[in-house]
Amino acid sequence: MASETTRPVQEFTERELVEGCLREDRRCQEALYRRYARRMYAVCLRYARHELEAQDMMQEGFVRVFDKLGSFRQDGSLEGWVRRIMVHTAINHYRRKSFQQERFGLEKLPEDPVAASALAELGEQDLLALVAGLPDGYRTVFNLFAVEGYDHAEIAALLGCGESTSRSQLAKARRMLQERVRAIHQTAHEGKASDR
Repeated sequence: MASETTRPVQEFTERELVEGCLREDRRCQEALYRRYARRMYAVCLRYARHELEAQDMMQEGFVRVFDKLGSFRQDGSLEGWVRRIMVHTAINHYRRKSFQQERFGLEKLPEDPVAASALAELGEQDLLALVAGLPDGYRTVFNLFAVEGYDHAEIAALLGCGESTSRSQLAKARRMLQERVRAIHQTAHEGKASDR
């Protein structure tokens, strides 16, 4: 079996990477970063208003990862643990920016469900762009609930708000997304009708 010094660091197990990082082995630190950076950037992008903010969140998140690595118990996946730190970093960023007080008067948006065919016509990137276009508070709650799987009590605790606020933000986010999908669907069908 190859020794740790001759084996490429990319082949290290999670345990070996963690142990190397705890010894402050730069090769292991770089390998851990490279292994998870792309996926963690995608997580940060879901919470950020723009790419530069996502990069800042990710950088701050990885600083926390390396600071807290000694507390990783290795009873779950390292990626899941890193992801939780990234989400909490995004939430802390959100709190610092104090976007909780957003009010956009979206209560007048229609409640009708969007046709399944409208959703089928949208690609994954289109849906991600629609979510990214939500106001910060709506986007944060939507991501925590729909993507990360937190319940409203957990979201309320993370964001320092009431459960009713979390529910309200989620409902408004869904209505805004429905309205935007409906508008895209309608525009697409009007375009097809004019082509005939």
